[in-house]
Amino acid sequence: MLDYLASLGTRYPVLADVNWWQGILIALIVVAIMEVVAILSHKYVMHGFLWVLHKSHHEPRTGRFEKNDWFGVAGAIPSMILLMIGTHYGLHMLTAIGAGITMYGAIYFFLHDILVHRRIKHSWNPQWGYMKRVVQAHRLHHVVETKEGTVSFGFIWAPPIRQLKAQLEADGRGRIRASAKMRAEMGMIDNAEHWAR
Repeated sequence: MLDYLASLGTRYPVLADVNWWQGILIALIVVAIMEVVAILSHKYVMHGFLWVLHKSHHEPRTGRFEKNDWFGVAGAIPSMILLMIGTHYGLHMLTAIGAGITMYGAIYFFLHDILVHRRIKHSWNPQWGYMKRVVQAHRLHHVVETKEGTVSFGFIWAPPIRQLKAQLEADGRGRIRASAKMRAEMGMIDNAEHWAR
C-alpha cells in the first residue's frame, strides 16, 4: 500500500504538480463543494436516517458535547488522511483537498458552533449583513423541533430570511417550538423589514 501511494505522484503527475496558487484555488473550490455536501447531508442524512444522532443538536444541550458532534469527527477523518498522505508523499493535490475540507470545518466551527450556538461564550451579536443573516437563518432552522418541515440546511450559505419564513409557513409539516424564547424569535422574524436588513 505504501509503495502504491509513493508511486502515485510519478504515475499521475497532476497529483504532485500543483503550485501554491493552484493549491489555494483547489482548496477554495473544495470549500464551496463542501457547503453543497453539507446542505445535502444535513437535509437528507442528519434530518433523515441519522436523525438519532442529529436530534441531540435540536434539543437543549446537557454538558459540553452532544451526539451530533460525531458528524464533525466524521468530517475531520478524511481531511486528516488527505493531509497526511498528501504532505508525506508530495501529492500536493491531495494536500490542497485536505486543506479545503479543513478550511470548511474551521468556517463551520466559527459560524455554527461559536457565532450561532455560542459553545464558546461571547457577547457579539451581529446586527447587519451576512453574519446577521447566517445567525437568523440557523435560528429559523431550529424553530422547528421535528426532523421534518425545517428550513436552511446550509452552514455558510444563508438564504434570505423572507424566503425562509415563507418556506416555513408554506410547509407546515414541522412542529414549531413552544418555548417562550422560540416564540420571541418567531416574533422577531415576523418583523421581516427589520430582520431582512
